Amino acid sequence: MITGKDVPKPVPSEAKQVQETEEDVVLNISLRPTRLLEFTGQKDIVDNLKISLTAAKQRKEPLEHVLLSGPPGLGKTSLAHIIAHEIGTKITATSGPAIERAGDLIGILTNLEKGDILFIDEIHRLPKVVEEFLYPAMENFQIDFIIDKGPYAKTIKFNLKAFTLVGATTRVGLLTAPLRGRFGILHHLDFYGIADLSKIIKHSAKLLTMAIDDEAADEIAKRARGTPRVANRLLRRVRDYVQVSKTPRIDTETAKSSLDSLGIDKAGFDEADRRVLKTILEAYDGGPVGIESLAASLNEEADTIIDTIEPYLLKAGYLKRTSRGRVATALAFEHFGIPYNKDKQTELF
Repeated sequence: MITGKDVPKPVPSEAKQVQETEEDVVLNISLRPTRLLEFTGQKDIVDNLKISLTAAKQRKEPLEHVLLSGPPGLGKTSLAHIIAHEIGTKITATSGPAIERAGDLIGILTNLEKGDILFIDEIHRLPKVVEEFLYPAMENFQIDFIIDKGPYAKTIKFNLKAFTLVGATTRVGLLTAPLRGRFGILHHLDFYGIADLSKIIKHSAKLLTMAIDDEAADEIAKRARGTPRVANRLLRRVRDYVQVSKTPRIDTETAKSSLDSLGIDKAGFDEADRRVLKTILEAYDGGPVGIESLAASLNEEADTIIDTIEPYLLKAGYLKRTSRGRVATALAFEHFGIPYNKDKQTELF
């Protein structure tokens, strides 16, 4: 369990070519906004959270439980910490896989003070027994202890201090209806546009005391897969390149050459993205191909493809899901310079 402003160290996918070191993780945390006013993008979500937070503070009540969903790296963890900062309470951060037994959750819940934030990342991976134990805690701020066994078994209710649960998930469809229904505030974060990403990059460059041209920031933003976490990661790698080459500032040519050397192409694809698309295009003639077959061909976990690779490819229009499997679109064929058979692909849809 991690409390305060500490954040669990993220475990990057082995499929990703650009890995994060411990220094990267520390820097990534330092670049995170601490207030809603500093949060760039997701305007509708930020506006609605402002209203919810203001109303809760005016009523002097804890904020309702919040569920944040969306692909990795879009700001779910940052928003959880911002909520705690805006309310002025402590945040306790953990993750679904880390809570293995109901007893683990009891220890966390009983240590929460009124108005505190409990942040559970990857909440869809909570064990079933822990999830069921969470229901009365969320609804009535109570937990039930069962002591003794058989005919001597009895239930003891323990009252908790009113807290706010902030859950984050990359796969909201895996949440059970009873758990999802206990959240009063639900927000889905979507991929960022280039303008917002460029603004984030320039702000991060300022914090890193790096000079950067507007065009260079746009170039990095275009290759950042619509994701602030990726944008900041690429900025740090470009910073390394600039530092070693003793270049005074990050200009467009420097950004392009350093990102090219990292294997990040103009569409923002890294080696893992290209492997997925090229396998569909070359081994399966553009698809359709089932996710399990695709994962077996790539010697990769299906969940890794679904959670970290597919979301951007789908959003950017390079991949489609059909009832028969994954299918590469005309954009994917064009990106790799492979002739596109429109008649064949039309039949699939």
